Amino acid sequence: MTLRFIILFFIVFTINGFSQGLMEDKLLPTRQDTLRGSITPEREWWDLTYYHLDIKVEPDKKFIRGSNTVGYKVLKSNKTMQIDLQEPMEITSVYSNGESLKFRREGNVYFIELKTRQKKNDINYLKIFYEGFPKEAIRPPWDGGLSWTKDKNGNHFIATSCQGLGASVWWPNKDHMYDEVDSMLISVNIPKNLTNVSNGRLRKVKEYKDNTKTFDWFVSNPINNYGVNINIGDYINFCEVYKGEKGNLDINNYVLSYNLDKAKEQFKQVPMMIEAFEYWFGPYPFYEDSFKMVEVPYLGMEHQSSITYGNGFQNGYKGTSYPSNSKWGLEFDYIIIHEGGHEWFANNITYIDIADMWLHEGFTTYSENLYVEYFFGKEAGAEYVISSRSGISNNKPIITGEYDINRESSGDIYAKGANVLHTLRQIVNDDKLWRKTLRGINKDFYHKTVSSKQIENYLSKKLNLNLDKFFDQYLRDNRVPTLEYEVLNGKLNFRWTDVIYGFDMPIEVKIDNIKKIIYPTVEWKKTKMSSHSFEVDDDYYIIKRNIKGFENEILDN
Repeated sequence: MTLRFIILFFIVFTINGFSQGLMEDKLLPTRQDTLRGSITPEREWWDLTYYHLDIKVEPDKKFIRGSNTVGYKVLKSNKTMQIDLQEPMEITSVYSNGESLKFRREGNVYFIELKTRQKKNDINYLKIFYEGFPKEAIRPPWDGGLSWTKDKNGNHFIATSCQGLGASVWWPNKDHMYDEVDSMLISVNIPKNLTNVSNGRLRKVKEYKDNTKTFDWFVSNPINNYGVNINIGDYINFCEVYKGEKGNLDINNYVLSYNLDKAKEQFKQVPMMIEAFEYWFGPYPFYEDSFKMVEVPYLGMEHQSSITYGNGFQNGYKGTSYPSNSKWGLEFDYIIIHEGGHEWFANNITYIDIADMWLHEGFTTYSENLYVEYFFGKEAGAEYVISSRSGISNNKPIITGEYDINRESSGDIYAKGANVLHTLRQIVNDDKLWRKTLRGINKDFYHKTVSSKQIENYLSKKLNLNLDKFFDQYLRDNRVPTLEYEVLNGKLNFRWTDVIYGFDMPIEVKIDNIKKIIYPTVEWKKTKMSSHSFEVDDDYYIIKRNIKGFENEILDN
């Protein structure tokens, strides 16, 4: 069948579905969508400073009970606070300065009434007690919740995954990405025969007479809410020290005891990942909290300093080359590299609103080809990212503009996002400047939450380019720029079609086997040529079309 494009469709619940069901189309946002996705008046008046999540996990019952102590700075006077906790979990009581507080529930949101209006610049605390049977993840990590499984020896094997759905699926918190807590203590009480691994560094383990023990993990860097995790199993630990850009980095790996040998071999890629990404993006952002790979009963997720892994100790994505169909996809473990890349894009730099999720997934998918380039050469890296175009659907824009409702757009945030960045690199045509700019993003937005516009403007400034039309075309329109051309009477005629008004991206071509930069617009332009030899650089994510009908193809091979 002849089509305008040749597109290979993938089911949403593949790697492009790491957003846990948020790609479902909804007609109108509900009140709950708005409460979850917007900076409400009950959120904006206070700034998170500290959490102490102190819980008891009962694996046999699939039950959690405990408390979360919330430290906050008052930004402006108010006395009503929004805390999120999803059904069927329940808040049972709330205390401030030893006094019980009243609260009311509206779906997945609790409104807590403080005794007095809060005074600007005060640092206050409240303690929230809660319990319940958290939503069980049916197909993690895409649907979010708790995974209650057992390993092949019959030991409990438990993990959390909650991106998109929200951390409030299992613990009470300010469940919006704009406000990251400054530091956090995570205390988890579990049966004595098991180990809990969470974010940050292990401070202590305390045993009790009831055959349980509590693990205390402390996170000293700001952390986003879905990045907080618990992982419980019959773990064994092995570690190494990586000598990185900021000194010695502790790498701790936790795997099921019977997978130790396989993990020791496969996880040799962890320091390789850090080496490549420190080169491209700058120092690993969480030296103070160490780095961990933790085996879990699902594919994997980018939990900060506690990356979860379930790829079967094999290269590729479950043993296949995906999202790229090039051979280079089998040269590395997708989960180690992709989820590791999220430490820079998602954990260090975090979107304010999920509508800009391409900042996480586009940059991190792009990091895969930079990893390939670092170890196998620039041509290999380009081949990898170009090959991934077969999975782009262009069914909707990367950014739809649906803000404040916790709604993502398209699965194209992955492969298309990566190809947008690869295309931009070609326009820059200065690899030293490109690398300097990527490193600059992680330095200048260190531990910050950002919007897509902030990053777009930053790139424009640092690259000395006006990229407004470029980003509007590739991020906010679903059409692929089409270069129409014809060779006639010793002249090459060319123009852009399927583009927004004012789109004028330059592009490298070969005319008469000589490399040149041409500057198409929506108006026809012409240049002389002595033969019919005309080629377009495949590194640009465009469509080329010979208007005489000789060619009509997407540049993906």
